[in-house]
Amino acid sequence: METSTTTFTRSEHVAISPKILYFGTPVVLLSTLNADGSANLAPMSSAWALGQSIVLGIGAPGQTALNLRERPEVVINIPSPELWPQVERLAPLTGRHPVPESKRGTFRYEPDKFGAAELRPEPSQLVSPPRVAECPLQFEARAEKLHEGGGGAFVIVEATVLRVHADPRLVVPGTDHVDPAAWSPLIYNFRHYFGLGPELGHTFRSETPRVTL
Repeated sequence: METSTTTFTRSEHVAISPKILYFGTPVVLLSTLNADGSANLAPMSSAWALGQSIVLGIGAPGQTALNLRERPEVVINIPSPELWPQVERLAPLTGRHPVPESKRGTFRYEPDKFGAAELRPEPSQLVSPPRVAECPLQFEARAEKLHEGGGGAFVIVEATVLRVHADPRLVVPGTDHVDPAAWSPLIYNFRHYFGLGPELGHTFRSETPRVTL
């Protein structure tokens, strides 16, 4: 019997020292409450989920970290790819006044983040900070634990999700499942914005497999 073998050629890797390690992670917008009751809104791309918990990595000098230490409620708003210009409008802004020394010269103070990004706040149901109306997915959450990381440069936040809001166009009818074929997150890939490409397949544990005829 004749057999066929396939030979894979592996390129030789090179050692590099990139300044950042955002190898392709979803962007989220964190809304928190300032001491005066106004809302702060901050983009970030260091988040991962496990069950009903989401771990966030945020800069220690920013207003978000300050707010969460004092008022541990947050909404994790997840934008779709077409919202990248609004996300980028937020990128050079800080809600901290005066601007922290580590941010001076790069960031500027802006008290009205929603207005600056041309996004609309809408009331949450279980927490005080508002949701971002334009984001198709919104997670109301409570920050349970805050840990210092990176020698004090950032804060690791363990948050418990209390309620999930979804654009009905993303939900499989009659279920609580988000349809992966209908939903695409905004991806931050080495400081560039991307959406998802075509579906390649699904894991054996998927509850929303696509039926092919």
